[in-house]
Amino acid sequence: MVNQERLVQTFLEIVQINSQTKNERAMADYLQGKLNALGLAVTEDKAGEAIGGNAGNVIGILEGNARKPALIFSAHMDRVAPGENIKPVVEGDVIKSSGETILGADDGAGLAAIIELLEIVREKEMEHGRLEVVFTIAEEGGLNGAKSLDISQLQAKMGFILDSTGEAGIVINQAPAQDEIIAKIYGRAAHAGVEPEKGINAIMVAANAISMMKLGRLDKETTANIGYINGGKATNIVPDYVEVHGETRGLKEEKLAKATEAMTKAFMLAAAKEKARVDLDVKRLYPAYYIPEEHNLLQLIKKAGAAVGIPIKIQPTGGGSDANIFNGRGIAAVNLAVGNEKVHTVEEYQSISELVKAVELIVKILELA
Repeated sequence: MVNQERLVQTFLEIVQINSQTKNERAMADYLQGKLNALGLAVTEDKAGEAIGGNAGNVIGILEGNARKPALIFSAHMDRVAPGENIKPVVEGDVIKSSGETILGADDGAGLAAIIELLEIVREKEMEHGRLEVVFTIAEEGGLNGAKSLDISQLQAKMGFILDSTGEAGIVINQAPAQDEIIAKIYGRAAHAGVEPEKGINAIMVAANAISMMKLGRLDKETTANIGYINGGKATNIVPDYVEVHGETRGLKEEKLAKATEAMTKAFMLAAAKEKARVDLDVKRLYPAYYIPEEHNLLQLIKKAGAAVGIPIKIQPTGGGSDANIFNGRGIAAVNLAVGNEKVHTVEEYQSISELVKAVELIVKILELA
């Protein structure tokens, strides 16, 4: 049922379109053209204006022709750097980049899979409920497109986000919430060689705070990290300011709160010891989600997998995706794997056969819904 040649051609076209976060205009135009040609009613929301980008989320609606539930199929348009002027190379069952950039299978594979689904719906004149296609911007920049998505057009209460690595059949039914922690530490400047004792070294305060933290994997459900530090002006000046950026992630709210509190407490204790000042900015970037195996959504996926001979592997992840935002806004959604590996690196590659299987799975999901 899947036209592999067409699917691969669509994928190759997509990854060669430059589409950095907040600069998805060319991709949005391409996808709107595809959706219009396939008979969907297409709109673009104002999310780009809200986040300072040059394109909004693209929403395509195909009204149902049967008494079946409305479903959402979604993927994101942006990609990480180095992701411009990609030159894909096809070698047998694998598509990779030329080695100087990422491939853009994250999430070009999801975009191509949904386009192929719609091609099949039209060719086979499939019976279906209302189809709601959502192509989001700025996912890589913090799920910001989904956060700003105008959901007033959406009626579906179940969704499928095609944006996970690994072989087709992997279903992400649980993902953590994430807290962003920014510590701004204010010390006192002084000449580092003449009178260092008159200064308060903000970098030392940050170092002392970090030395008190437990970072990395705290347990199987919780992680913590310090990502980057900015501060200081010259080696002969006691630094009077440093900014530290960190995060915590957790599947369980109580554990996440405890991890975040431990990091903020370390900053406050270290600052107090050296008589420095610290301003803390803690922000919840996205909520956690969990879809239990008995949920209709997962039962439908299992049934579809059995019908097409694709083993379904339901598992949690430590990363966030647009699925977190959809669930947080009342739409039960899971993340489906589309057959790519080593994403966000120049070694990223896409398995053609796994992408075909991913399309077979969502076609069967639509058929059985």
